[in-house]
Amino acid sequence: MSKKTVVITGASSGIGLGLAKAFLDAGYNVVGTARSAERLQEAAASLGNPASFVGVAGDVADPASARKAFAVAIEAFGSVEVLVNNAGFFLPKPFIEYTPEDLEALLDTNLKGVVYTSQVAAAHMQRQGGGHIVNISASVALQPNISVPAALPVLIKGGVNQMTRALALELSPHNIQVNAVAPGIIDTPMHDPAAREFLNNLAPSGRVGTVEEIAEAVLYLAGASFTTGVVLAVDGGMSTGKW
Repeated sequence: MSKKTVVITGASSGIGLGLAKAFLDAGYNVVGTARSAERLQEAAASLGNPASFVGVAGDVADPASARKAFAVAIEAFGSVEVLVNNAGFFLPKPFIEYTPEDLEALLDTNLKGVVYTSQVAAAHMQRQGGGHIVNISASVALQPNISVPAALPVLIKGGVNQMTRALALELSPHNIQVNAVAPGIIDTPMHDPAAREFLNNLAPSGRVGTVEEIAEAVLYLAGASFTTGVVLAVDGGMSTGKW
């Protein structure tokens, strides 16, 4: 059986880099995207420069970047079975302090990137008779938290959650499963180590999650044949409600 191929957006660091490693370890070919070609080269080096990893530089907010990523993937490996829409960033702040520039940046990366890349993936997967799309959402979009003001990320990731459900229905006749993983606070370099005690207390589990725990959930959904339209919280219970 030939190896499957996954396209992962935002694959040069954090959760995206962890996902690239997990998929490589699971026997996939990986096409990783990021804005910076230099960062992708560093990511490839950290992964051991495997022949089954290809980096594609581009901005997910540009529809041409999605087309380029899939063209490179198909040229290198023949097909794409899985898309992971991971590229994104989190910008918590009081609602009245968000600027127009903040809104545009969040829409560009966290929403447009998901839409454009999913459109290219859906068209490709329809032609080949199936596939999986996994969106990376956020626990806070399932259950806002008074300790973490983040109305705009909640708005946009909430939209991604609803798009996940809508696409799961629309694409089901084509044997395409569409799901999402909603991480809670995950141990990545974006978090200040000095804030660890505060972050640990945001979930009833009393700790932050690991990139490996997110990767386990994504890998499950990337292979699930009877699961679609699900937003799977991997957040230590953070989205369950107030505790």
